[in-house]
Amino acid sequence: MFSVPADPMAGKPRECRARVAAVRDLTPEIIEADLVMEGPAGLEFDAGQWVSIPFGPKKVRAYSIASPPRSPSRITLCADHAPGGIGSEWFRALRAGAEVRFEGPLGGFVYRRADPRRPLFVAEEIGIVPIFSILTELFETGFGRPTRLVYWARAPRWLVYDGEFTSLSRRYPNFSYHPIVESAEPAWTGPSGALADLVDGLVDEVRDLVTYVAGGEQAIKRVREVLVAKGLDRKAVKWEKFW
Repeated sequence: MFSVPADPMAGKPRECRARVAAVRDLTPEIIEADLVMEGPAGLEFDAGQWVSIPFGPKKVRAYSIASPPRSPSRITLCADHAPGGIGSEWFRALRAGAEVRFEGPLGGFVYRRADPRRPLFVAEEIGIVPIFSILTELFETGFGRPTRLVYWARAPRWLVYDGEFTSLSRRYPNFSYHPIVESAEPAWTGPSGALADLVDGLVDEVRDLVTYVAGGEQAIKRVREVLVAKGLDRKAVKWEKFW
């Protein structure tokens, strides 16, 4: 995982130890694991950050924190499963009671609510995880500014947290949620197509806009190109690359 540089206000990374409390499948391909912190007793992090799991010399895997920072003694990690991947197989094999050692928090894909610009969040599949943490934290702590989320997946079942975002949009009128899939199924009533095309159609005015994009390199590049062509400064596009 690659991202913007770490925010100087974020907690300093440290070696940590935790215990698995629960593991659950969100979909056949996407897994969540709840970790109870043991050393330190709580992990101070900013929404949008991640932790690093070692798998031998010079071999680590990064996992975004899905939970918001308000409960530092218990964090939730979320990952998609790639058959044969060392990190994926480890994550799939996690069971309650297992010890997990990691370094964190890491990463600078962090939204600062003091930023006066209008936030647009754009996610491709598992890239939704840090954005889920950010949006949960913002709206559960009284964020009142208009906010948009555009969320793309190959098929509806890959739209993890879709129910949570739908609920959020109903409870907070200033939050608008725009899911899109590559291949629509018969029961799907939303749009289908390319992520950047939907962003292009939704965004008319880029003045006072800041964008956070998470997903694959090509998706990040294409979304940035669309917004820059409309006049947005490249520096106003923050990104987190998952692959």
